[in-house]
Amino acid sequence: MLYKIIVFLVKIGTSILCRIDAPDLHKLPMRGPLIVYSNHTGQIEVAVFFGHLQPRPITGWAKVESWDNAFLHWLFNIWGLIPVRRGEADTSALRKAKAALEQGYLFGIAPEGTRNKTGRLKRAHPGAVLLATHAGGVPLIPLVHWGGENFLKNLTRLKRTDFHIRVGEPICLDIEGVRMTKEIRQQIVDEMMYHLAELLPQEYRGEYEKVTSYERAYTKKRKITSDNLS
Repeated sequence: MLYKIIVFLVKIGTSILCRIDAPDLHKLPMRGPLIVYSNHTGQIEVAVFFGHLQPRPITGWAKVESWDNAFLHWLFNIWGLIPVRRGEADTSALRKAKAALEQGYLFGIAPEGTRNKTGRLKRAHPGAVLLATHAGGVPLIPLVHWGGENFLKNLTRLKRTDFHIRVGEPICLDIEGVRMTKEIRQQIVDEMMYHLAELLPQEYRGEYEKVTSYERAYTKKRKITSDNLS
């Protein structure tokens, strides 16, 4: 009951504070395991997604240091987020993420790793592909947002924030027989980020602004069917 109350309050609150423009959230299937990866400004997007993707079961990683804050500790536990130790091979966090996918959760990841305060894409970290490469063919969907980087500034001015969301087409990794190295993981995550950049306005593409010239060696478009939702 507490979870449902918080979902309701978060959805109402973010709708009041933001003008949410999300014409294609229907592209996200409402059941089955799914990895959704996104850019990360860290101001309001987690609350927006938590409130507006319901009743889809959702989880994701959050830096373990967040649990040092009493309010975030309480809130993230209610949301069911998984603490992860950044900068190291956190096998416990990976195991819990795989278990969530096996239970049919939508799992959110942010390949940039840290908050991007400008909204312009930063170079993604190779470790971001670990879950995708260990998830047994679970589909990935790129999702972008922009406008939220202005949220705190707008809040101090009592101004609503225009928050835009766009959802891309599902993709999968084509890595059968590939020997996984740090360099290969970096190339894979860069390809994933170019799929994000295609959905963003030009001024937000940052490190991935050359979206017309990148090579897709390890990612390919994928149609989601009932077979890969089970």
